[in-house]
Amino acid sequence: MTAPDVKPWLFIIEPYPGESLSHFLGRFRRANHLSAAGLGNLAGIGAVVARWERFHFNPRPSQQELEAIASVVEVDADRLAQMLPPLGVGMQHEPIRLCGACYAVTPCHQIEWQFKEMGGCNRHNLRLLSKCPKCEDRFKIPALWEYGLCGRCRTPFAEMAECQKRI
Repeated sequence: MTAPDVKPWLFIIEPYPGESLSHFLGRFRRANHLSAAGLGNLAGIGAVVARWERFHFNPRPSQQELEAIASVVEVDADRLAQMLPPLGVGMQHEPIRLCGACYAVTPCHQIEWQFKEMGGCNRHNLRLLSKCPKCEDRFKIPALWEYGLCGRCRTPFAEMAECQKRI
């Protein structure tokens, strides 16, 4: 008797508007108890997921890679491509930046916060934060943002808006 070929079932996560690929992949992996390598192996693309979570998009994800991930996370490949920086827009890998006021509205890392030319939030006219205003710990990569809190002092990201300076 042979075992039936059973496809693994996964919890599907809907992306937020403007969400970075790093944050989305981290949310999907946590919901499904997967490592970056495990997700890459399920999609058949190997270790590139860990690079993408750190905003290393050189080389840029190919359409084939996006379609492979899309088949696992059940999000359209074109929607995943929107979570990447537009062609020709430079990315800042470090420090990780955020707008606490935006996070209070939509609890996710926005891809635009990592654009090199982005110094502040255009919606709230606030400077972006690159470290916790309470303990000065630098933010971890968004794929690791499980609870929306500072990794050291546990200050909620949404409360950090009070400490952001106006542009």
